[in-house]
Amino acid sequence: MEFTPLARPTSTEKTQHQNAAIKQSSTDETLEKNNRRKEIQFKAIHGLVIAFFLWIFALQALGVLFFTKGFLLTRLVLDHKSECALPPIDLPNQSPRSYSDGCWYPKTFDKAVVIIIDALRYDFTVPVHQDAHYFNNALEVLHETALREPQNAFLLPFIADPPTTTLQRLKGLTTGTLPTFIDAGSNFAGTAIEEDNLVAQLRDAGKTIVHLGDDTWHSLFPGYFDANLTHAYDSFNVWDLHTVDDGVTQHLLPLLNAGSDKWDVLFGHFLGLDHAGHRYGPDHSATQEKLRQMDRVIRDIISALDDKTLLVVMGDHGMDTKGDHGGESDDEVEAALWMYSKKGVFGHGHNGLLEPPRTAKERPVGQIDLVPTLSLLLGMPIPFNNLGSPIAEAFIGPKQPQWEKLVSVNALSAAQIQRYQKEYSAVRGLSKDVFAVAHDLWDAALNDRQSKVSNTDLFAAFSRYQSENLRVCRSLWARFDVPRMICGISLLASALVVLGFYARAMTPFRAEDTPLFLRHIATCAVLGLALGSFSGLVNTSLGLLDSCLLGASGGSIIGFAYTSFRIRHGHPLPFPRSTWGWLSVLLTILQSIGFASNSFTIWEDEILLFFLGTFASLALIAALRQRVTTDRTLGLLQSSIFLALSRVASLSRLCREEQMPYCRSTYYSSSSASTSAYWQLFIPYTVSLLLPSFIKGYYKSTRSYAGSAILWIGVILRMSLLASAIYWTLDAADDNDWLEIDKDTLRFVKTTLAQLILGIALVAGTAYYVSATPCINIEIPVEANGDANTQIEKKSKAMNVLGYGNMHGSRYFLFVTNWIAAVVLFQKPMGGGAIGILAIQILALLEIVDSNDLSRSAIGPVMLGILGNFHFFKTGHQATLSSIQWESAFIALKTLRYPWSPILVTLNTFGTQIITTVAVPLVVLWKQPPRKTGLLGSVAMAVATFILYFAVINLATTMWAGWLRRHLMLYRIFCPRFMTGAATLMVIDLVGIFVAIGGFRWNLTSVNQVFGWA
Repeated sequence: MEFTPLARPTSTEKTQHQNAAIKQSSTDETLEKNNRRKEIQFKAIHGLVIAFFLWIFALQALGVLFFTKGFLLTRLVLDHKSECALPPIDLPNQSPRSYSDGCWYPKTFDKAVVIIIDALRYDFTVPVHQDAHYFNNALEVLHETALREPQNAFLLPFIADPPTTTLQRLKGLTTGTLPTFIDAGSNFAGTAIEEDNLVAQLRDAGKTIVHLGDDTWHSLFPGYFDANLTHAYDSFNVWDLHTVDDGVTQHLLPLLNAGSDKWDVLFGHFLGLDHAGHRYGPDHSATQEKLRQMDRVIRDIISALDDKTLLVVMGDHGMDTKGDHGGESDDEVEAALWMYSKKGVFGHGHNGLLEPPRTAKERPVGQIDLVPTLSLLLGMPIPFNNLGSPIAEAFIGPKQPQWEKLVSVNALSAAQIQRYQKEYSAVRGLSKDVFAVAHDLWDAALNDRQSKVSNTDLFAAFSRYQSENLRVCRSLWARFDVPRMICGISLLASALVVLGFYARAMTPFRAEDTPLFLRHIATCAVLGLALGSFSGLVNTSLGLLDSCLLGASGGSIIGFAYTSFRIRHGHPLPFPRSTWGWLSVLLTILQSIGFASNSFTIWEDEILLFFLGTFASLALIAALRQRVTTDRTLGLLQSSIFLALSRVASLSRLCREEQMPYCRSTYYSSSSASTSAYWQLFIPYTVSLLLPSFIKGYYKSTRSYAGSAILWIGVILRMSLLASAIYWTLDAADDNDWLEIDKDTLRFVKTTLAQLILGIALVAGTAYYVSATPCINIEIPVEANGDANTQIEKKSKAMNVLGYGNMHGSRYFLFVTNWIAAVVLFQKPMGGGAIGILAIQILALLEIVDSNDLSRSAIGPVMLGILGNFHFFKTGHQATLSSIQWESAFIALKTLRYPWSPILVTLNTFGTQIITTVAVPLVVLWKQPPRKTGLLGSVAMAVATFILYFAVINLATTMWAGWLRRHLMLYRIFCPRFMTGAATLMVIDLVGIFVAIGGFRWNLTSVNQVFGWA
């Protein structure tokens, strides 16, 4: 065989090779520099886009703030204090005005034990002989003593003024004033009560005050209680039924048995009943056990009581059928009041009714009436701001009615109210017409007193004055600051217009215009701030700070408008240009208009189901019109999945009181429970089994189940969902005592498991997402060299990139799964099923959007918003304060910790909206190949459209709440819906800015690092 030697390259060939290498090196270097330049430019504009959205958020937050300041009722707190030596009226046989004998009226008792059983509803205390529930016939001592010893005890319905939250109720129970959302005063600081109150009067009298139980008292009355004898306990952990109650009992009974020399007034606040209601509902054995425990404790207190001590047992509010409170339903406001004394000084001669009321509708007294009653019984002055009236049973006497005593205490109470009314009118500059009728009734009562009419008529005259004054004060403190409300609505409307123009009127490449917008916005904001400062100094009615904020906001809006006008060319008006666009507008407007109706607001979940069904039906029709068989089949399949899952999700519901009896709750084991049924525990396991498989199927349809997706979806996501299922199984075992394990150990295991899930989902998951490569596989085909005899193969110069067509979407959806795993943990088992359905519906929606080429349309973001709101109701929530699942704050924490506990409650309450917010960029990214230009602008447009939907909803609920501010259902329906809309908007703003737009940056950077910047 002859071998031919290799020829040595000539000098010309060497030069050519060197030039080619240099040229290739220069090209690579140029390409790298170009990519680096484009990456820096993208990151800079990305940061400016976030700054622009933060400006939108600031406008919306200020709008909510201004409206809230005008809408949520306020009252001026007077600093005046009642003094022992200065009674408001002189009475015959009046006490010597000393603390030892009684300031304004001879005292009946030297000491008092005041027991607050949180959430003690009145019907819990009344015996039932047929169809009894768990909460019946468990706390019997109150009704039993009131019936057998009417001279020693009485039991009455104790009506709370909404809102029925513990903090607001304690304010009313100690000051005698009506609750408002905002108490404004010169000395107002934090939550501490600075106005005159019963506890402060006791302290000023030199009394030793002891508190046991709920630590809310210490935030209201800091430094008032004896430090050596007082024991406070955390009040927020609603999963803990025993710590507070056991602690109160442990210290209360020894104090009573050791004699009363160490203390004068003892407050004991039990929380177990309230926590049992929140956790299990009223009709549960745990609630029954807590009532029985309270029955035993009260009997022990009675045994240890002496003749000089008054015993008061009361509820600060009730609870609804689920065990929650905060609203104004009958079950929430109807608490119980029981007073007991071995001295035998009580009576019923004013009405002759010895038997306690059978229902809370009979002979109720207001909770503010406790303040003058306790004050006069203990010989204290009535607090200056009190509006309550003495409870007749405490003063009428045990035998023959002692009308003169009843007249005396009512004269003192009415005179103090008249003194307060006079000072309040002077400070607020109220006209005489406001209290004209009350003045006439006061003068009439004084004339009757001078005329020496019968005591019964005189008692009626003072009572009429007190009732009229209370009526006037209720209407007076229901006055709204309309100018501030208008300012708030104007800011919200302006922000909405800005969003509408930014989202729908500008081209997808508008991100490049962001620096120009921000420059003019900042300049005009500074000018507006200066003008607002000058206006605030000249006209002080609005206040300097508010004037500055309004000036800066208005100036920035003018700056945006000016810039928009300058670059107006090429930007169409923000009106839809397709059927799908008009559908998104129609659905948004119909929902917004509907909030003017209380029925629409009550049944909002059913309306949203209809909207989802309408969209799915139109998507089915659109699929039938597809010309390509593959597209037609895909469209029909995904639309059917979307529609079917909407109906399945609708099976999970938590009914609000106004929906009864036309609604049946299925979220919990029963309509009166707060725990899951046994069969519901299988739902999270089903989700952990099926959801990753469904996601895998969608990924495989675009050949994207590769790379990072295999580990995260196939292993990590499935294990996280399975761990959440195990958590809720352990929680059920804790509730029902299935395991013979120490409670503390079991709770430690639960908390540790929850923290592990949360760490994997959000911490490790985010880190994995930031560093993950695109979900692709690269195949290099092998081909023969053309010689069949030699059978030598060589690699082709071409290569196949599997997953290329959905590179952006498949990678970004990994980020969404992190939030799905985190939110599932904080939902009850039924809610976890709803989250699983939501995840599949998001994928189906993305396929519908892609098959109809709707990535630029508003319908995708709007339907994501409707999906988020729909599943808000399917995860056990309603637009009511009582439906907030506060116990979620302790899923991953042992104790209350800020800011983490509120964040966990937010994940529970707004979890579905958070997931859909994070998913918004997918409307643009799904099935998009690399090197796609204008993605930042398109994503910003989608996020702006999504926020625009919620901004319209928030503006509508705000305007309707303002317009219907005198509506009977304002605080039951319209105000909670406004608050829900405002809170939702703030949450999705922040998540959209920092999570959705922020997360998109890492996605685009990762893909472009592989394929280069376009």
